Amino acid sequence: MMISCLFNIPLAELVLRIITKKPDLIITDCETQKGMKRLAGARSVCLDAYGTDSTGKRYDLEVQRQDRGADPHRARYHASVMDIENLHSGQEFKELPDTYIIFILEKDFYGQGDAVYPIERINLATGKAFEDGEHILYVNGEYRGDSDIGKLMHDFNCMRADDMNFELMAERTRYLKENPKGVQEMCKIMEDMRNESLKEGIKRGIKEGMKETALRMLDAGKYALEEIVNISGLSLEEINQLKAERNA
Repeated sequence: MMISCLFNIPLAELVLRIITKKPDLIITDCETQKGMKRLAGARSVCLDAYGTDSTGKRYDLEVQRQDRGADPHRARYHASVMDIENLHSGQEFKELPDTYIIFILEKDFYGQGDAVYPIERINLATGKAFEDGEHILYVNGEYRGDSDIGKLMHDFNCMRADDMNFELMAERTRYLKENPKGVQEMCKIMEDMRNESLKEGIKRGIKEGMKETALRMLDAGKYALEEIVNISGLSLEEINQLKAERNA
């Protein structure tokens, strides 16, 4: 859970500069656990980190422990929800900002050994880029090396701040783990996530809201069972039952 609390503006900027290979990228806003508005009846999403750069481009950073949390259909859905969020009544379609959906995975999702797998639409007849402004990137968390992306993936998988390559990452980790204000900040994010899910479940009963929280966390594929128990309010037995039903 802590990894999704890491992102503030300086750290998001560092991470995005390395992953997108845009050293001059400037992030002007970054919000963690960003709930996106949705159409009535549609599934809502909660983005790990949602940022905007100085040119208006939007970024969704998702840190996933398990491959099933980065299913290509999920990337497609996140992109669609971001599109709805960023085009308002009266605007032209060409005003829709470019979006970047970035999955930072624990494993090599495509198994080719590359650091980053960029996903872009192309016109199959012409072989040229479709240029619709939607960009999806899968980052290989197993990648290592002397490059910045290799050092960054080391830091994402590093438990000790003192062993990290990037001081920004180390400082933020120390803050969230050791500083009382940082610990309180992380706890508040966790509590806000729980409360938001519970609000959505009020109409169908508090218990259903708790189950919805647990299912969302199970689907995300990046939370330990103990974290799901603590945030959802369900027992470990109930979580395991939901997990079994979802995998049946």
